[in-house]
Amino acid sequence: MNTLHKFLVAFISATVMLLTSCSKDDGNNNPTINYTTTENLLNEINFQGYAIVTKNGNDLVRQGFGLANETTTLPQDYEMAYRIGSVSKTLTAAAIIQLKRDGFISNFNQTLDEFDSEFPNGNQITIAHLLSHQSGIPDYQFIVEDAFEQGEILDEEDIYDVITYLISENGLNFAPGASKQYSNSNYLIAALLVQELTQMSYHEYIQQNIFNPLGMDDTLKGTDAINPNTHAEGYKNGNANSTYPMAIAFGAGDFSSTPKDMETWTNAVKTNWFTTAEKDDIFAQDVPSGYVDFGLGWFTTQEGNTTLYWHGGDINGYWSMIGFIPEYNATIILLSNKQDDTGIQRNTIIEQLLTNEFNQ
Repeated sequence: MNTLHKFLVAFISATVMLLTSCSKDDGNNNPTINYTTTENLLNEINFQGYAIVTKNGNDLVRQGFGLANETTTLPQDYEMAYRIGSVSKTLTAAAIIQLKRDGFISNFNQTLDEFDSEFPNGNQITIAHLLSHQSGIPDYQFIVEDAFEQGEILDEEDIYDVITYLISENGLNFAPGASKQYSNSNYLIAALLVQELTQMSYHEYIQQNIFNPLGMDDTLKGTDAINPNTHAEGYKNGNANSTYPMAIAFGAGDFSSTPKDMETWTNAVKTNWFTTAEKDDIFAQDVPSGYVDFGLGWFTTQEGNTTLYWHGGDINGYWSMIGFIPEYNATIILLSNKQDDTGIQRNTIIEQLLTNEFNQ
């Protein structure tokens, strides 16, 4: 099997770009691994956090690695909270699916001008374009982070104004539907659409329609500073790095969750939370072997006859990934409290699992 995709190495929540409908790898800089077991793999790459990998109903690994807090020696735990970053996008996309179920939208091809007549180029951008990163809308993240560093306090409505200003001044990055470019702006707009149509807060709508029915009691809107008694401390280069102005991540990456809740959510998606028709809309179809593509809130990686549906996240002090492989009834949950700016750990784990553990 060829090595997996540069796309996976490059995946960082604000900067991933899918320049065509699919991406294919032509080599990467992953470390050489002597794979024997999943636990061996995680130890060898010095994974820090909590990991769950199942196969055909059996656990390949279900344990913590390293410490949740190196000062207090708090252990990693199945019910410990971690920032999940852009894994939150799977929840935002699900909220949009729920809007359609509830009759707030009729289909995913409705254009943004139906909801905001003044949105620039809104007659060209559909809801599906937002959720699949095909809108061409530029990413707001770095501009808004700079504003916060300079003392500006912005909420989601202010950030929406920043996005519309960027489009008005500079245009879209490409014609909607012509390419793919990962942009947090898409999901902030989607979350605001939830609020606009339901007259509920985005987080409350998800609480009522996803968390409460599934019993996900410990998935919550993240706070700027964590509670060190219940939340893993995030680290970067050996230093604590857990603070972040969560208003910036609204709709795109602002949840904290536990391995337990992420396993519940991933298994629900794997089984029956979405209907068959909804899954056809959500998951990219007919992805060739050796390629990766993006659907509505989920990546699809295809290797031979093995299909991995997944999403990753990166935020100060943390990285994450959830996914599942239908052919093996497999679930993958990785919540790390050691920041990995390069994405190499996530990429290495995916590559090694698909090459050695889930290889038909």
